[in-house]
Amino acid sequence: MVEKVLSQDYKALYSDACAIIEEARHRAFRAINTYLTLRNWRLGERIAREELDGAERAEYGKGVITKLSKDLTCTYGKGFDFSSLYQYIRFYRLFPEILDAVSPKSPKVDAVSPKLLPWTHYRELIRVENPEARKWYEQEALREVWSTRTLHRNIASQYYFRLLQSNDKDKVSNEMRRLTEPMQQDKFEFIKNPVVVEFLGLQPNTDFTETELESSIISHLQKFIMEMGKGFAFVGRQQHIRTDMGDFYIDLVFYNYILKNFFLIDLKTSQITHQDVGQMDMYVRMYDKLKRTEGDNPTIGLLLCSETSEDMAQYSVLHGSEQLFQAKYLTYLPSKEELRREIEQQKQLFLEQQND
Repeated sequence: MVEKVLSQDYKALYSDACAIIEEARHRAFRAINTYLTLRNWRLGERIAREELDGAERAEYGKGVITKLSKDLTCTYGKGFDFSSLYQYIRFYRLFPEILDAVSPKSPKVDAVSPKLLPWTHYRELIRVENPEARKWYEQEALREVWSTRTLHRNIASQYYFRLLQSNDKDKVSNEMRRLTEPMQQDKFEFIKNPVVVEFLGLQPNTDFTETELESSIISHLQKFIMEMGKGFAFVGRQQHIRTDMGDFYIDLVFYNYILKNFFLIDLKTSQITHQDVGQMDMYVRMYDKLKRTEGDNPTIGLLLCSETSEDMAQYSVLHGSEQLFQAKYLTYLPSKEELRREIEQQKQLFLEQQND
């Protein structure tokens, strides 16, 4: 009897404790959301005042933003590159009413209107050119509490325009909810976003993007590539790439000072797919555009899968590369057999450690 009463009392205690924790988390997330959004709007408004209209001011404005970007990055780290600052200006110009959501008499978070979306949502919305569609997506994201991934998916799939043209709007809406249901489940989507990490001035923690096996294999591959010699210098691990489609992380990045090119490695826990190949091609092209300097040769991407197969490694080089370079690369890069052996060796070691 005592145990039964204790069990009932404990259920109530546990339920109340969970409610307190969830409420605190919600308020904390809301506070970060609010101040990040307002910071970017205010930066956009301030920079826009400096970037005056007129052709004679165009070069001046570009020069100011370039210098501001470098100085802010030097002082505060990531989040203030040239393209980000222009995003903030566009945000201010497309959403001039944002400041109206804040009470001028109180700077408290609780004074902020619930009509204010997180910055990650506005980053998606400013890409929508049609004003009516942009406003509709904003209102629906607020009303339906869409996650950033859901909003991105709906914009990319032209959900607004498909609804307008459909005679069976319920069918279109039901399909959208079914397809985006998994995107609505992640309670920690916002706090895991690297934009938030940058805003808080924290070091990015990308552990959530790796399984223990993946992490173990990647660590071993990093050591293996360096021990090969052949001109490899380590650049970074889980290197952050931000695109209009979202945030990506390249597992390993090297620079080969003999070949004079970047070398990217991405590991997959399953069989390589054509989507993986397309993603690696995107990485390669972005590196050639953003990182490659005069005198550097084309960037190389290497896709690996942790499953053993005859095609477990696939090299990706820009289509415009000369065959001479491709042939030269093969004498410096690890062979498929070497990579297969190293991955299998690390998998076996990992399993033995787990068993112990």
